[in-house]
Amino acid sequence: MPFDSIGKAVIFSAPSGAGKTTIVRNLLSQKGLKLAFSVSATTREPRGNEVDHHDYHFLSLEEFDRRIAADEFVEWEEVYPGKKYGTLKAELERIWKEGKTVLFDVDVVGGATLKKKLGGAALAVFIQPPSLEELRLRLESRGTDDAERISERMKKATWEMKQSDGFDRILINDDLQKACDTACQWVHSFIESSGDK
Repeated sequence: MPFDSIGKAVIFSAPSGAGKTTIVRNLLSQKGLKLAFSVSATTREPRGNEVDHHDYHFLSLEEFDRRIAADEFVEWEEVYPGKKYGTLKAELERIWKEGKTVLFDVDVVGGATLKKKLGGAALAVFIQPPSLEELRLRLESRGTDDAERISERMKKATWEMKQSDGFDRILINDDLQKACDTACQWVHSFIESSGDK
């Protein structure tokens, strides 16, 4: 591995609307777990009240590409034309030096890539909605996307659901409190275990 020393990491990925961010926020609130959120780098512009180095590391396309060439990313991808996202190695090393476990909230492709790179040092969890029909209802009830955007998200979700076999665990989020409790149990067991899973 291209790290000075490697600690543990927990990866959460899911189709949009499956409840991933809510479950990750709940995990971060559990003080006993000693988790630290991995802040991704992106070339997109900040939205709303987003803060550089807190919500994302906002980089110009030129700076992002320079860092790719310098092998500073664990993983990166061009999610939309000209919009790149990635995980900086320095971000992981910072968290491990603090004696904490890295917590990732990433898309399905990024999650699968991180699991391949980190191997047994990472627990990769795929959060799945009870059904695609339920996922559509959740996306519609958000009221943030128009019909065309929901259609795009559903098409992507259908593909993403087929990628779950690249993850260690599948968490079906049919009851949010139960899903949060299960995630806590899995993460606690993983952090307490020694060596590869």
